[in-house]
Amino acid sequence: MTEPRGPVDSSRVPRFAGPATFARLPRLDEVARADVAVVGVPFDAGVSYRPGARFGPAAVREASRLLRPYHPGLDVSPFATQQVADAGDIAVNPFDIGEAIETIQHAAGSLQADGTRLVTIGGDHTVALPLLRAAARRHGPVAVLHFDAHLDTWDTYFGAEHTHGTPFRRAVEEGILDTSALSHVGTRGPLYGKEDLTEDQKLGFGIVTSADVYRRGADEVADQLRQRIGDRPLYISIDIDCLDPAHAPGTGTPEAGGLTSRELLEILRGLAGCRLVGADVVEVAPAYDHAEITSVAASHVAYDLISLLALQENGERAEERLPAADGGPRP
Repeated sequence: MTEPRGPVDSSRVPRFAGPATFARLPRLDEVARADVAVVGVPFDAGVSYRPGARFGPAAVREASRLLRPYHPGLDVSPFATQQVADAGDIAVNPFDIGEAIETIQHAAGSLQADGTRLVTIGGDHTVALPLLRAAARRHGPVAVLHFDAHLDTWDTYFGAEHTHGTPFRRAVEEGILDTSALSHVGTRGPLYGKEDLTEDQKLGFGIVTSADVYRRGADEVADQLRQRIGDRPLYISIDIDCLDPAHAPGTGTPEAGGLTSRELLEILRGLAGCRLVGADVVEVAPAYDHAEITSVAASHVAYDLISLLALQENGERAEERLPAADGGPRP
């Protein structure tokens, strides 16, 4: 196995210098192939309130300059045990949502064609639908953990079927989700009516509210989520507004009473061992941010997702090295 090419050495090149790839990693065109590709989707034509998430990928990359190569919480060096690269941005039509969805789905499928797993930085939550389509095309219907202040299972906005509030309803309707293993985490705030919850339940989602996390703690919540997921292929979709506005002011639809960044990271770390096949971090709108609070949080969330994939990669390689029951090599 070729030694992975890691980030630029910050002891030789200052963190504030050089190209702002994610975590100062190499570009995808600078490596032979990648186990994990970080890709941006600068698109926010699906938002219903504040625009600006089209600038999210650039802001998260800039904030990621301070990330370091060893993750002590998970005891893994995520850039040393797998090749991680920045795949740049998927260029999408900002005026045509339907065309944008098709472009994202095609680009995500192409990036995953050789087994590369994607960690996507949005963009608004509309982008989750084409990313889920691409994941399901490769892995079959996927379990979903959806971290968000909102359900995102509404039917339409102003008659539009594809917005940042509808991707998970469309995904269930298309049969690309494993409806026995769907969960929202961090939901809170007012709804249009109680029927929103009824409709959401019919789609197969379980709900862990931000209040549940506060009362029960991150470890218990993570354990419950792991049991629900089992060994199914898992896609994690993280709207940064799952965090309280104190921890993520730079987002399009903030709601009071959210998770802390510590709670979110601890829940993610508690998912080590799950079969993660892809993830996204969306809805960072830097125009409403202060001192990079939101983009720093998002960059650390993406780093933890990459670290989970590194643990998984290590586990898969260890499994391949185990002898078969007859004493010979595994097939």
